[in-house]
Formats: sequence, structure tokens, C-alpha cells
Amino acid sequence: QVQLVESGGGLVQPGGSLRLSCAASESIFSFNVMGWYRQALGKQRELVAGMNREGRTNYADSARGRFAISRDSAKNTVYLQMSRLKLEDTALYYCNARSGVPPGPVSDYWGQGTQVTVAS
Repeated sequence: QVQLVESGGGLVQPGGSLRLSCAASESIFSFNVMGWYRQALGKQRELVAGMNREGRTNYADSARGRFAISRDSAKNTVYLQMSRLKLEDTALYYCNARSGVPPGPVSDYWGQGTQVTVAS
């Protein structure tokens, strides 16, 4: 059973920075894509950043230029470095790992989430 454990969330002032970590229970290269999603209160979960096995990254428009996804394969860990945080970045942040490529069968795995609150 795949386990993803997030950490690094917390309370930060606008303009501040945080680094989220997602530790996987197996090699991160066993997944086709790993990424970070977030869900703000009353809103749908949305993709923030993703990285495929080859290292290609993609970002939501709201995150591009401020956030950076990276990985450490030796630690089976994916990171999300968040800078210049805004009030609207407040959300529960989830790590996701996906096996398989559409239109074939796909399996999604989720962490428990880590809360990020941006407030002055």
C-alpha cells in the first residue's frame, strides 16, 4: 500500500515562504507523475504543481513564478517550495502520486494533507 506523508505546512505572513515535503513509502520513480494539489475552504481541489518521471514540470498559473516543485530520489521525497505567499494560497495541500497514463488504467494515491495558512 502506497503511503504519502506530507509535512511543512503552517502559518506564515503574506510574502513569506514555506517548503512542503512529501515522503513516499516507495521509490518516487515508480510513479508516472507526482504533484501537489490544494483545496481551499468551499472550493474544489486544484493542481498546484506536478513533475513527471522524466522531470518535466507544470504549474498552475497562480503558482508559476512563485512555487517550485523538486524531488530527492534518494529520500523518496518531493518538495514544494512556496515563496511570496499570498492570502489566497491558504488551503489544505495534498501530495499526489499517479501510476499509469491515460487512457490506460490510472491509480491515484493521496497524502493526508498539510495545512498552509497565510495571514497577517
